[in-house]
Amino acid sequence: MVTHIGLVGLGKMGANMRTRLRAGGIEVTGFDQNPEVSDVASLSELVAALPPGQRFVWVMVPSGPITRSVVTELAGLLTDGDVVIEGGNSHFSDDAVHAAELAPLGIGYLDVGVSGGIWGLENGYGLMVGGDAALVEAAMPVFDALRPDGPREEGFVHAGAVGAGHYAKMVHNGIEYGLMQAYAEGYELLEAKDIVTDVPGTLKAWTRGTVVRSWLLDLLVKALEEDPELGEISDWVEDSGEGRWTVDEAIDSAVPLPVISAALFARFASRQGASPAMKAVAALRQQFGGHAVKPAGGS
Repeated sequence: MVTHIGLVGLGKMGANMRTRLRAGGIEVTGFDQNPEVSDVASLSELVAALPPGQRFVWVMVPSGPITRSVVTELAGLLTDGDVVIEGGNSHFSDDAVHAAELAPLGIGYLDVGVSGGIWGLENGYGLMVGGDAALVEAAMPVFDALRPDGPREEGFVHAGAVGAGHYAKMVHNGIEYGLMQAYAEGYELLEAKDIVTDVPGTLKAWTRGTVVRSWLLDLLVKALEEDPELGEISDWVEDSGEGRWTVDEAIDSAVPLPVISAALFARFASRQGASPAMKAVAALRQQFGGHAVKPAGGS
């Protein structure tokens, strides 16, 4: 069972994960291109710092070419029996490629969809894991340190084979798009007519005892308490990829996703003109994930 892990990528998520792992009794050696936050100077030093036996390295870097290059470099440093855990926001199809590259070398591979944003350090991270059951079991001390307190099944799932973790996270984020859009549109409608004179208070009243209460609603209330008119941010909203991938999968599988699709297109529309609803979506993304926003009046 793993007691010491390598962690590649110490950005907003990775640095907080390192802190939570250490608090949970897991020794961590971290590497990042930024020497101010890195424990070692290179990937090779990271691998050398891990104790003998089955070594685990968690990759938490931007998806796409950067992740692929890190996995390839690790393939040349790790040996038979070691395990790579890929926890970035990668497309699930990349996981099969990574696993196939590592398998001939005897290196195991797990993919993990990680949810929790900047709040994960305090609250724990929701984890969706894909890969071999024996490898998942071997890595459970790491997953237990990262997941929220309480029953394991509330915040953790072994979703299936390689790729299942990132697929589950993709769908999770697609749902997230729809939920944020619904709250944002409700906010705009409340603001549109002067019959409701306390819009933030109305939303706050919904946070207890109503069927629409949720952490996202709590975060929208928090954003409005910090900036009642949402005057400090633009209504320009980025999409990080998972929403597009979810809609692509829906098309391929002939599954109707009218809400998620509309939420994705609303983000596209946010880049074309002013929208109070999209200001609310931008505020929500900043609250739960620390995502960058554009200042009001900015380009």
